[in-house]
Amino acid sequence: MAEVRSHAEEIHDQFADRDGFDVTVDEIEERLDTFVNDYQVPIDEARQTVTNNYYDQTKSDPESLRENNEHRDIGSINTADEWVDITGKVVELWESDADAVGQVGLMGDETGRIKFTAWAKSDLDTLEEGAVYQLENVVTGEYQGRYSVKLNSNTRITPSDETIEVGDNTTEVEGALVAIQSGSGLIKRCPHDDCTRVLNDGRCSEHGEGEGEFDLRVKGVLDDGYDVEEVIFNQEMTEDLAEITLAEAKERAMDTLDTTVVGDDIRADIIGGYYRVGGPKLGRYVLVDEFERLGTRGDADEILIQARSL
Repeated sequence: MAEVRSHAEEIHDQFADRDGFDVTVDEIEERLDTFVNDYQVPIDEARQTVTNNYYDQTKSDPESLRENNEHRDIGSINTADEWVDITGKVVELWESDADAVGQVGLMGDETGRIKFTAWAKSDLDTLEEGAVYQLENVVTGEYQGRYSVKLNSNTRITPSDETIEVGDNTTEVEGALVAIQSGSGLIKRCPHDDCTRVLNDGRCSEHGEGEGEFDLRVKGVLDDGYDVEEVIFNQEMTEDLAEITLAEAKERAMDTLDTTVVGDDIRADIIGGYYRVGGPKLGRYVLVDEFERLGTRGDADEILIQARSL
């Protein structure tokens, strides 16, 4: 699994110049794989366990081996499962019903906002609403194109005196819906707390095989004749866009014993229409919070022909 291999390479690089460390990347990968796939341990916790063992083996002070993560602007985070450092202001805190979650809320900087989750068992300092913090060693995640960061037992929290005016990365685009990307329609997500990864062949890349929970989404491409924008419609927006509820989608899939029929039906209903959409842009995707259908397939074709002739 590429994710496990990547973590193994990072751990190897972290300890490679330490006396007493003669472990190969393959050996580290095998240990991580055992934790993740045999014992269903989340990858960040498996990494912590393996890393702590090498601290002991090399008699190293963890502070002397702090990872040289890239410090990222919050609005630039567009990849899951990366270890990064960020500085942000706590915009809002929420209550969580999950025992595994210590804190959950929204953090931001001048470039945008992002959800954060702190695991209860990590025993971290409590973040205060309105305060600014430097967070080192957080792990990025993704749900329906919305990126998040997870605070874990490797995370270092440092209060900051920096003044931050939290920005809003909302945008509005319009164009013909010229393509529907794979992973659209009726999908299943990992049921583990705060994971929500899409299952591939019934398997989560972090938690292994699981029953999964159904969800609806559309990942599409809008073309205005000059540029293209990738967009994601979440369940609520997809239900409005395709005029189908999640319950109806599941029933349709059960009738045919095929979940892909839902995506095919949605594609037939919406492809070629001309839309105006609005929402935050995170990474490559605009996450649709609102939309308006401006025209039919024929209208869209005419608009694109006129635009490209200018």
